[in-house]
Amino acid sequence: MHVHLRDGPMCKLITPTVRSGGIAICYVMPNLVPPVTTKQQVVEYHAKLQSLAPKTTFLMTLYLSKDLTPELLEECAGLIHGIKCYPAGVTTNSKYGVDPNDFSAFYPLFAKMQELGLVLNLHGEKPSTKEEGDDINVINAEPRFLPALRKLHDDFPKLKIVLEHCTTHEAIDLVRELNQDVKAGDEIYVAATITAHHLYLIIDNWAGNPINFCKPVAKFQKDRKSLIAAATSGEPWFFFGSDSAPHPIHTKQVHVGVCAGVYTQSDAVSYVAEIFDKEGKLQNLPKFIGSNGISYYGLDKTILDKHGDESVWLVERKNKVSMVIGNSDVNVVPFKAGDELKYTVEWRPNSKT
Repeated sequence: MHVHLRDGPMCKLITPTVRSGGIAICYVMPNLVPPVTTKQQVVEYHAKLQSLAPKTTFLMTLYLSKDLTPELLEECAGLIHGIKCYPAGVTTNSKYGVDPNDFSAFYPLFAKMQELGLVLNLHGEKPSTKEEGDDINVINAEPRFLPALRKLHDDFPKLKIVLEHCTTHEAIDLVRELNQDVKAGDEIYVAATITAHHLYLIIDNWAGNPINFCKPVAKFQKDRKSLIAAATSGEPWFFFGSDSAPHPIHTKQVHVGVCAGVYTQSDAVSYVAEIFDKEGKLQNLPKFIGSNGISYYGLDKTILDKHGDESVWLVERKNKVSMVIGNSDVNVVPFKAGDELKYTVEWRPNSKT
């Protein structure tokens, strides 16, 4: 429920790997260059993705910006499932983003989203202004953003909001708090995604290793343990968003300005299964990767029936992660390149009897 498929040669390389990683339905991020802010862009991007991977379902989004209007959302009904909010300057292709200190200019848009049942997907970090006295940095940027999430939920209690790619125990705690009165069968309005790589990484694993550098950055062991506990818990407000974000090798090999993003999509389910297995929670893997997100997004029977002829199976078989995946135009280093995973995935036809 959160993947970057890029554009151009990278898109051609990466898009088919959604399925090879064990995923049938994915939620596509809009931070292209230029960002996806029009109905025509949505239609064209979706058509391109579908042509590259006909068996995959792509759920589309718009990029939150001043160019969006309530009228545009009406026009895009049925074409998009949500809008992604990027605080300006915090991550890849976010220069067109918004000021997270004041969302009031977008309140008419959020009201229309609430009416239409669209999801607001938040990159939950406060950007640093780099001014003297500013104490916001890559470690505390997520906790410093959390009051904005609380206020948005207070002001729009029936707006579906996803705090994307959580990295801190504070974020996990707040999502649980905002759901403390939710009973079985109730609508869930605030949820969170957790990535595969944040289930593995802490600060030591990316400091000095550009392949593991992403935004938000991995934090501390306490945070990683909190993410693992949330992901494996089966709680319905936590579900998988890979935030798989590929970059060409040469942009990861620079001395200054290393691109933020970890590529995980080609082995997505296998990475996650390894963590669940170690925790003794494999029985909750289908909830985290499948049903929790499907339920939260209210995916209709038409989408689910498209995938009714086959299922993905988790197979306990040695699976060595490729050192590089690429084509004639671009090469990407996957997460945990060269490591041997315990599990792989297979697509198999469903029985007709």
